[in-house]
Amino acid sequence: MERRVLEHRKREQEGFTKRYNVTQLVYFESTHDVSNALAREKEIKKSPRTKKKIALILTTNPEWRNLAADWLKRV
Repeated sequence: MERRVLEHRKREQEGFTKRYNVTQLVYFESTHDVSNALAREKEIKKSPRTKKKIALILTTNPEWRNLAADWLKRV
C-alpha cells in the first residue's frame, strides 16, 4: 500500500489520481486475497461519490485525515 501511495504521489501512474491531482488517502481496506481486493475496488468505484462512499470513510476516518501522511514523511 505504501509503495502505491508513493507512486501516485510522484505522479508515476496515469489515471484518476494524476488527472484530478488527488493528494490525500482518506480510506483504504486491506486483504490478502488479490481477487477479493479487485472485486471490492470495482464495487466501490462503480458508484459516484455518494452518501454511501462518504459514510464508508466516516466509519474509519471521521476527521478525513491523510492516512498516508506518515509514509510520505519518510520519502
